[in-house]
Amino acid sequence: MASDTINDPRLAEGVWTTDPETGELVPDYESTFPTIEEGQVVNGTVVRVDKDEVLVDIGYKSEGVIPVAELSIRRSINPADEVSVGDDIAALVLTKEDAEGRLILSKKRARFEIAWKAIETAHEQGNPVTGRVIEVVKGGLILDLGVRGFLPASLVDIRRVQDLEEFTGQELVCKVIELNRQRNNVVLSRRAVLEEERKDQRQRILDQLNPGDKVEGTISNIVDFGAFVDLDGMDGLIHISELSWSHVNHPSEVLEIGQTVNVQVLDIDRERQRISLGLKQTQSDPWQDVLESHQEGDVVEGTVTKVVTFGAFVEILPGVEGLVHISELAQHHVENPREIVSQGDKVKVRIVEVDADRRRLSLSLKDADGEPLNDITPNPVLAEEPIADDEAPAAEALEEPATDEAVVEDEVVVDDEPVAEAEVEADEPVAEEAEAEEPAAESEPESSEQ
Repeated sequence: MASDTINDPRLAEGVWTTDPETGELVPDYESTFPTIEEGQVVNGTVVRVDKDEVLVDIGYKSEGVIPVAELSIRRSINPADEVSVGDDIAALVLTKEDAEGRLILSKKRARFEIAWKAIETAHEQGNPVTGRVIEVVKGGLILDLGVRGFLPASLVDIRRVQDLEEFTGQELVCKVIELNRQRNNVVLSRRAVLEEERKDQRQRILDQLNPGDKVEGTISNIVDFGAFVDLDGMDGLIHISELSWSHVNHPSEVLEIGQTVNVQVLDIDRERQRISLGLKQTQSDPWQDVLESHQEGDVVEGTVTKVVTFGAFVEILPGVEGLVHISELAQHHVENPREIVSQGDKVKVRIVEVDADRRRLSLSLKDADGEPLNDITPNPVLAEEPIADDEAPAAEALEEPATDEAVVEDEVVVDDEPVAEAEVEADEPVAEEAEAEEPAAESEPESSEQ
C-alpha cells in the first residue's frame, strides 16, 4: 500500500496528501496556496469595496481585508476614492489570522515600503522626488510620496510664500534633505530644485546685462532698504535711494509686490552675482526742469516739507527741494525755525543759488518779496520748544537740497553783528550726503524664516 501511495501520480501534482490517520489520499488544499509571511508585500485584485474596508483576492485560502485606516496615509478618506473593484494593488501582510480568522492587509504600508526604498535611492543619488500636496500644516506642507513628506514653508519657494493653501492638490518636485527611517521622517526642499533650475538662467542674465541697460521686471519682495525685482530668473535690488527723485520714507509708498516695473541697471557684481537697479533713472529728472526754467534770483512758490534746527526744506517742484537756512527765514534774528514756518506751509522763496553738480538749491524766504502764502505768524510757544534730534533731515532728503555750507560764506551777518565762520559751523552742522550701507541685491533673497 505504501508503495502504491508513493507511486501515485496524483501526489506528484502537489494537490494530494496522505491522511496520517487513515492512510488515504486526500486533497492537499494548503499546498495550492502561496506561502505568505507577516510583513511580506503581496499583490492582489480588489473584489469588493465597502465603506469601512476593502476585500482583496491574493490567491490565498481566504480573501484579505484592508481596513479603511490602512488604505492611505491621508486622513478621513472614502475607500471608493482610493480603489475600485478590479484594481490590481500591492498590500503588506499585517496579520495572517486575526481573532476572527481574517487575513489583514495594508495598502498604505506596502506603498510606504516601496516608496521608502525609492526615496532612499533618490536621496543617495541627489535626485528629486515628486509628491502631491495633501495637507497644509503649521509651518509648511505635507506631501504624499507614499510616505508623508514635510516641506517647510521657508523651502516651498525661492521667496516667502504668503498663502500656502494655493499649493493644495498640486504636484511638487522636491529634493530630499533629511531622511530618518526610525522616525519615518522625510524633510523636503522645493527651493533647492528651483534654485538649481535658475542657476543657468542667472548666468545667462549676468552675461547679457550691462550697466546702463533698461529692463523690465516684477517686484518680488519689498524690504525696509529697498525692493527686489525678478528679472525673469534672477533678482536685482533697487535701493530706497534709487526709487524716486523725491524723498521716500519706505519702498511700499512707491511699489507693491507683483507690480511690473521698468528699471535701469546701475551696477553688476558678476563674482557675487548681484545686480543693482534704479527706478528713478527711468523717470524724467525734475532737476532738468529746474535748470531749464529757473535761475538764481527767481521767486517761486513751494511747500515746506521739513523743519530742522538750521532751517527748513521747501519743495518747489515734485522731487526738488531746497534749503532755506535759518538766517534766510526772516529779516530779524530767528532762534527756532518753527517761529516762522511749519511743515505743510505754502511759501514764496527766492532762489539764491543753484548747484547743478551737487543737485542742491539754496533758498531765501526773507528776500522773496512777501510773507508765507498762508499768513504764518510767529509762534512764541513753538519758539521755546527745542527741535528733537530725530527731526534732523533724513540722508535721502539732503541729497538734492543745499545745506548751510552753500549759504554760509566766510562771514554771516545776524542783527548787523558779524559772526565768525567757525561759530556758525559749530552751531549749524552741515548735512552730508549719506551713502547707502545696505547690501546690493543677492541673487537669492532670503525669506524671513531662513
